[in-house]
Amino acid sequence: MTKSLVEMAAEIVQAQGNSTSLTIEEMQAALQETFSTLQNLQKMESGESSSEEENKKPFISPDKSILKNKIICLECGEEFKMLSPKHLRSHELTGREYRIKYGFSLRQPLCAKALSEKRKESGKARGIPDALKKSIEARKKANAAPKKTPRKRAVKK
Repeated sequence: MTKSLVEMAAEIVQAQGNSTSLTIEEMQAALQETFSTLQNLQKMESGESSSEEENKKPFISPDKSILKNKIICLECGEEFKMLSPKHLRSHELTGREYRIKYGFSLRQPLCAKALSEKRKESGKARGIPDALKKSIEARKKANAAPKKTPRKRAVKK
């Protein structure tokens, strides 16, 4: 006879309760957590996709996830100075996909505001905005100049 998930969860929590002292609230929380974990394992085993994962809502609103000294990953809730491509790959996302998924501008840096400001000031100190303006002007002049078309040579027979 197979055991139901409730019975299995109860046995697990009972064994845990025998080894450590738990309050009633802790036992209830452990039972609920164990039961949901067993449910998820059963769904994974049977090949069903977990609708909870697909419809998972972010931990906080996207506009509140980028703070002065940290950024909070909306996929897992971890805090970072910057969301690295390596971390986003762990969620099978690119920076572009992450921005689109959560409604950020494609130019929005995925880092803490303080770090973004520090980079901005550093770029200004190195003269990047002026160099960029000069590069754009040079490109406009190059594109505006009439292009000479090469002449075709006559082939002698």
